[in-house]
Amino acid sequence: MLGEIAKGMYTTLKHLFQPPVTVQYPEVKRPPRYRFKGRHELKRYDNGLEKCIGCSLCAAACPADAIFVEAAENSDEERYSPGERYASTYEINMLRCIFCGFCEDACPTEAIVLENDYELSFYDRASAIYTKEMLIVDVPINGQPTPQKVEPGQFDRAIPDMADPK
Repeated sequence: MLGEIAKGMYTTLKHLFQPPVTVQYPEVKRPPRYRFKGRHELKRYDNGLEKCIGCSLCAAACPADAIFVEAAENSDEERYSPGERYASTYEINMLRCIFCGFCEDACPTEAIVLENDYELSFYDRASAIYTKEMLIVDVPINGQPTPQKVEPGQFDRAIPDMADPK
C-alpha cells in the first residue's frame, strides 16, 4: 500500500515540472488536424459561377438527412452555374449534420467542401440552418482559397502530435 502511494507521488512530481500543454483557446486557436471535417462551404469557379448544379446527390448521400436542395433552371439572362440547373435553395441543418463528409464525396463538381472552421455555436434552432447565402464563398483570388493565419511550428513544441503530417 505504501508502494502505490509512493508511485502516485512520483508520477505527480514528475509532471509538476514539465511545461503545460494547455492552449488558451479564445486568444490562441489550435490548428485542426489534417483530415478534420468542419463547417461546410459552397465553392465557386474562378469566373464567379457557382459549382453547385443542383443535382441533390449530396442530399441523397447524407445519412442524417440534413441537406435540402431545390434546383431551378438556368437561363441565358440569368446564369448561376455552368450547367442547365443550379441550386436555388441549398440548406444544411447543422444540428442534424454528423460531419461525415459523404456530401463532399458524392458531389460531382466538388461544390460542397467541409473546411477547417470548428467554431460553430447557435443560440436557437433557426440559426442552426445554414442557407445558401451563408454557405457560398467568394471567388478565389488567383485560383487559390484565402489562406488561414496559422504560424508554422507554433504548436509543435507544446503539443508534439500536432505537427503537419507531410
